[in-house]
Amino acid sequence: MKTTPLKSLSVDEAKAMQFRLVDAATRRFRGSETLSNGDLGVCPEAGRPRTTETVERVIADFFGVEAAALVRGAGSGAIRAAVWSVARGGDAVLVHDAPVYSTTESLFEAMGLRVLRCDFNSLSALAKIAGAEDFSFALVQHARQRPEDSYSMEEVLAVLKRCAPRTPVITDENYATLKVPAIGAQLGADLSAFSTFKLLGPEGTGCVVGKAGPIARIHGANYSGGGQVQGHEAMEVLRGMIYAPVALAIQAEVSEELLSRLKNGEVPGVADAVLANAQSKVLLIEFERPIARGVLEACDRSGAAPRPVGAESKYEFAPMFYRMSGTFLKSDPSLSERMIRVNPMRAGAETVLRILRAAMREAESR
Repeated sequence: MKTTPLKSLSVDEAKAMQFRLVDAATRRFRGSETLSNGDLGVCPEAGRPRTTETVERVIADFFGVEAAALVRGAGSGAIRAAVWSVARGGDAVLVHDAPVYSTTESLFEAMGLRVLRCDFNSLSALAKIAGAEDFSFALVQHARQRPEDSYSMEEVLAVLKRCAPRTPVITDENYATLKVPAIGAQLGADLSAFSTFKLLGPEGTGCVVGKAGPIARIHGANYSGGGQVQGHEAMEVLRGMIYAPVALAIQAEVSEELLSRLKNGEVPGVADAVLANAQSKVLLIEFERPIARGVLEACDRSGAAPRPVGAESKYEFAPMFYRMSGTFLKSDPSLSERMIRVNPMRAGAETVLRILRAAMREAESR
């Protein structure tokens, strides 16, 4: 299998990102405020807790965009808020010609959106459709939806903005934020949406960053006190985002080591291994025999996490051995019998290889 994974940050690049976010925070918060958990409820001037508003300003400063909004519902909630801010029921949306993430597909169905598809891997085909078709907004997923995807976010956004300059573009940055040098809103998109739960933050929080107009509509539609991301949650978001880049860069470094060692034949029975963004950047391991299901059943007993919580949440430190992603399986259902995905999380390569060998032995013995 040939894949084109997104380029991960090096540890040094991740350190620079951490330092930049801390610098942005110290420009908005007093030192004593960083040692508190902030306020609760709807502040009349801001329409949300003051601490939440300040964290949003820090996040906007960090990404170099006009505004940010913290929302309920993690990444899916952030995408819903972003879409609602630019579209209405029955509108048309342009997407990549690939399986759409399940909660995004449900949103499209609930809003009655007409879906136009184009292969974003072909910039000429994208330019032709973007210049000729009538659509209300485009949604571009940064992480890969198919194993063969290779498109560049920067190049796709450049084509969309050249051929349909007045049409909003939203980017789904789940599994990409703080792992890559820049997200869509930094590359010309109107809005970028992502889960902060995937960035060591609290459960159920998401974030939308980008243009001030649609962000203001998101805030205006969420005035209820019960719908707010409270001050203490916003501080958890900020603290998680500060620590996430380096942790994720180390994780990527371990994945590269594992790829090299598996390619060199260190584990008999492994036919191939590749790195792919499926949806997190993970190691895809293909076995010589159809033992994938057996390996997954055995991995829990061998010490690996058998499923994600938030896909790189603060709870996930054990390496995760998991089935192929739903979008990848829609492209090729046979992958379920011969391939698994492995995310080392906070583990080192030796731990991952020990667990892999033990799970393979158990699966082969059945």
